[in-house]
Amino acid sequence: MSVFNVELKKVVDDSYDIEMGYHLEDQLVEDLETGLLGKIRKFAVITDSNVLDLYAKPISEKLSKAGFKVELFVFPAGEKSKTRQTKAKIEDAMLGKGFRRDCAVIAIGGGVVTDLAGFLAGTYGRGIPFINYATTLLAAADASVGGKTAVDTPLATNLIGLFNQPRKVYIDIAAWKTLPKRQMASGMAETIKHACLASREMFEFIEENLDDIMSFQKFACEYIAENNCKIKYDVVMKDERESGLREVLNLGHTVGRAIETVSDYRLLHGEALSIGMAAMVLLSARLGYMSEEEEERVTKLYERVGLPTKIPDYIDREALVKKLYTDKKVRDGKLRFVIEKGIGDVVEFAPNVYAKPIEESLAREIIMEL
Repeated sequence: MSVFNVELKKVVDDSYDIEMGYHLEDQLVEDLETGLLGKIRKFAVITDSNVLDLYAKPISEKLSKAGFKVELFVFPAGEKSKTRQTKAKIEDAMLGKGFRRDCAVIAIGGGVVTDLAGFLAGTYGRGIPFINYATTLLAAADASVGGKTAVDTPLATNLIGLFNQPRKVYIDIAAWKTLPKRQMASGMAETIKHACLASREMFEFIEENLDDIMSFQKFACEYIAENNCKIKYDVVMKDERESGLREVLNLGHTVGRAIETVSDYRLLHGEALSIGMAAMVLLSARLGYMSEEEEERVTKLYERVGLPTKIPDYIDREALVKKLYTDKKVRDGKLRFVIEKGIGDVVEFAPNVYAKPIEESLAREIIMEL
């Protein structure tokens, strides 16, 4: 018997810029013209039915006028489309249009679009470059930063995917004005979550300036856009592949993701997360890591945004308890929760350990109280 060692040591620089501003369509075209993706001239623009006419078509037309070859690939809007089947359908359509390894993906839309398109880019031709053009607050707050891309399956959420960093992210704050109020509120759920886990100052800013944020005042929107990116970057930079610290970004998601799925996506991601955060602060207070006053402050802020903090009657609570076990933080069949410490921090239970095993009986108790 013999052993041949295949030595493939690499130093990879996955750095990229996040550009925040207003009406960034022309900036995207200019960046591609000046070599952001080298000599690539062929682009698959991936979007959903909500964003198609508002942004994807106009951007595609600008790219075509600049001399690039562009094809649009559209899927029905909503979390229900974030599946392997949708990904395969787009891949087959791209193959049919002659896309090979000399192309790139431009994802235009919210978190569902950027998640699915980033995953597709990571596997198409064994990996092609991609760019995110985020048109929702939810994508700006969460999906566009950090390179976690995935699809959902009936058995689990976001467990089929890969870490794949974009070449650049554009956060178009002007696009937020086109969002229905419900979608804007959904994006605020992740924004408040970021404040809860890392910045009491940001939490207090949102409390004091919520009306200005929801009415798209420039200073307030720029503040939350910048701080969302900063908080997520500070975590991702230290733990790109979720070996420890990055689990803190799952604050509120153990219950939130389960509710989203059990509701059959009647709840938007942010709406489900809001209930998940209400469950988490209740658990945190029960375990002595938050005061009842702090717990109430968090819940009230979510309610002021117009988000739910109680489990809807149509959700089967026992089915919800079972669904908790599909969470990606589960280890050895044990439920694990990231726990908030006061406002603006999370509990580190041991060096680089940020999730605590919780007995099913306690998790059920919390769920029954909501």
